[in-house]
Amino acid sequence: MVLVLAGTPIGRPDDASPRLVAELGRADVVAAEDTRRLRRLAADLGVEVGGRVVSYFEGNEAARTPQLLEAAQAGERVLLVTDAGMPSVSDPGYRLVAACVEADVPVTAVPGPSAVLTALAVSGLPVDRFCFEGFLPRKDGPRSRRLAELAREQRTMVFFEAPHRTAAALTALAAAFGDDRPAAVCRELTKTHEEVRRGGLRELVEWAAEGVRGEVTLVVQGVVPGTEVDGDPDSLRAAVAEQEADGVPRKDAIKAVAELAGVPKRVVYDAVHRA
Repeated sequence: MVLVLAGTPIGRPDDASPRLVAELGRADVVAAEDTRRLRRLAADLGVEVGGRVVSYFEGNEAARTPQLLEAAQAGERVLLVTDAGMPSVSDPGYRLVAACVEADVPVTAVPGPSAVLTALAVSGLPVDRFCFEGFLPRKDGPRSRRLAELAREQRTMVFFEAPHRTAAALTALAAAFGDDRPAAVCRELTKTHEEVRRGGLRELVEWAAEGVRGEVTLVVQGVVPGTEVDGDPDSLRAAVAEQEADGVPRKDAIKAVAELAGVPKRVVYDAVHRA
């Protein structure tokens, strides 16, 4: 009686662990996000899936969870795999884990490759503290509100993104965090056409305008401690005045303070000129 969450390769089949191969052969039930991909992975690994295979994806996750829980409670070994990476991390699995925990069914994991950790490691950005934000909202309004909440985040941030939305996501990030915020676009990690583009957000926007292909993970540096600016009018005016005293032209000072405060330039402009 156990639920096993198994991490699968994010690109190269030979990144699979021996434990994953063993679990595929011994499980009574294998729940897979895509059963065809599971069969292909098993063939690449030279392993025969021993138990019955069922689909477990976003569309049937709610309905299938009670069935898998019942199987585990009946003493079966239930193995959960997704298309790539660890189940429940921006993939199906959370509902089943929560249900098993509630029912006192043991839950364990077979560690495996992670796009989040791999992207962090190769990004060249600080990795001592980080947060994973998953996929940004698709629509402009919700996405802007989410990024406004993260404007003062000091930890390095990791996002997943679809290739056809990467340029729009980078544009929104630049608007929220500033054109010069260091970031990295990690594309097709561990695969034949792996690519890591590093630079300021505006530079990455210009690169992505030509089109992006493949699986994408974005890594963005957080606010450097001590450089934050409060968003109230008095603090904004004081920050602009401080930059002007250092010889920075007012227009450039307003832009810089807006980026530090995580607010539109118009807000800083109004604060300065209404004083």
